Amino acid sequence: MARATFSFPADFLWGTATAAHQVEGGNTNNDWWAWEQAGRTQSPSGLACNWWDLPTALADLDRAADLGTNAHRLSLEWSRIEPEPSVFDEDAIAQYRALLEGMHGRGLQPMVTLHHFTNPRWLVEKGDFQSDVVVDYFQRYTKKVVEKLGDLIPHWITFNEPIVYFYMRHMAKVFPPPQDGVGWAAGLRGLRYMLAAHAAAYEAIKSQYPHAQVGVAKQFRPFEAWPNGNALDKWWARRISWLFNDVWMQAMHTGRLGWPLGRGRIRGLAGTFDFVGINYYTRNFVRFPKLETNQWPEGTPLSDDAYGEIYPRGIYWSIQQALSYKKPIFITENGLPDSDDKNRSAFIITHLHQIWHAISFNYPVMGYYHWSLTDNFEWERGWSQRFGLYELNPETQERTLRDSGRLYGEIAHARAITTPMIERYAIHLVPQLLPGRK
Repeated sequence: MARATFSFPADFLWGTATAAHQVEGGNTNNDWWAWEQAGRTQSPSGLACNWWDLPTALADLDRAADLGTNAHRLSLEWSRIEPEPSVFDEDAIAQYRALLEGMHGRGLQPMVTLHHFTNPRWLVEKGDFQSDVVVDYFQRYTKKVVEKLGDLIPHWITFNEPIVYFYMRHMAKVFPPPQDGVGWAAGLRGLRYMLAAHAAAYEAIKSQYPHAQVGVAKQFRPFEAWPNGNALDKWWARRISWLFNDVWMQAMHTGRLGWPLGRGRIRGLAGTFDFVGINYYTRNFVRFPKLETNQWPEGTPLSDDAYGEIYPRGIYWSIQQALSYKKPIFITENGLPDSDDKNRSAFIITHLHQIWHAISFNYPVMGYYHWSLTDNFEWERGWSQRFGLYELNPETQERTLRDSGRLYGEIAHARAITTPMIERYAIHLVPQLLPGRK
C-alpha cells in the first residue's frame, strides 16, 4: 500500500527553544524573582532546570543533539551580564560563552534572544521601558554582548513577544509592572521605547557583524468573532488582530508609528529585521468589548488548563501573515501544555504538516523551534504547565523523554514526517493526513 513522506528541505533548522529565567534558576537580581517572592506566581522558579550549572545545561544540550536537532534558541539574562549599571560580570559572560561554544560543538546553531520578559532590578528602579533612558541602556548591554559573544551567534532576537509583554504587564497585570504605573497609556509609551531600543540594538549588532541575522520573536494569533457573532464582534476582532499581530510589525517595517501607538517616525527603525520570527500557540474568539474570552465553542479541542485551542491551521495563517514582509521566516516557538503527553505528538505532526504545506508553496520557512526542550518555569503559571519534550521533576531534576520527544527526534533525524510515524504516534490522524490509506 502506498505510503506518504512529507519531506523538509535539507538545510531546514530543527530546534528547541528556552528562556534564561525559565531554565537557569537563581536569577535573584531581576524583577521576576522579586515578583515570585511576593507570591504573585503559582509557584517560584527556584532552581528551575538548573541551567546556571554549566554541566547540567550541557547535558540537556546533549539530549537536544541526540534527538537529531541542529539548532537551539536561548536567551541571555541581562541582570546576570550587567548586575549594576555599567558594571559587567565577566564570569557570567564567560559562562554564556561556554554554553554557546557547547552548542556549536554539538552541532546546534544558536539563536539568541536579548530580552525575554525579565529586567534587571536597577533598570526597574530607573523606570525601565517607561523612560527614554532605556534605549541607551539596552544599546549598551547589546554592544557588550556583541563584543564578547557575537562571533558565536548567527541569529539574534532583540525582544520576545513585545505585544504579549505589553498586555501581560499593563492590561492583565500578571507580569511585574513598571514602577511608574500600568494601564493603556503607560503600556503604549513602553512599546514606543521598546521599538526605539530594538532599532538601537539592531544597529549595534549590524555595525560589528553585518552578516548576522536580526529579528524579533513575534507571537502571531488569529482573532475571530464568536461564531454567529454580530457585526460589532467582527469589527472588534479585526481591531484586536491589528493591535496584536500588525502594529509592531508595521512599525518595524516602515519606521512609522500607527494606531494606537501615536504618530511620527522612530529614527533608524525602518527595515530593522532580517527575518520574521513567529511564535504560534493558538487562536482566540472575541466578543465586544472584551479584549479576550476564555470561552470556546462546544467540542473545541483544548490543551491543559484550557490554555488554548489546538488549532494547527493557525500556524499556516501566521506564515501567510508574515509573507508580506518578504523576509525569511522562522517558527521561533510552537508547543502546548500537555502534562500527560496525550496530545503533543498529534500537535507536532499537524503543525509541522501545515509548515510542510507552506514550504510546498515556496513560502520561505527556514526552521522550527519547539517550545520546549524540557518542562520549565512558566511565568505567572509557575510549574503548573508542562511544555517539554522531556518531562522534568523540579525537585529531583530528573529528566524523562516523553513519547512526543521520541517522535520529534525521529522527525528531526529523518527530516520528514512519514506514514509509520503517523501510524505509531497518532494513528487517529491517518484519515486526515493520509485519506487514501485504510
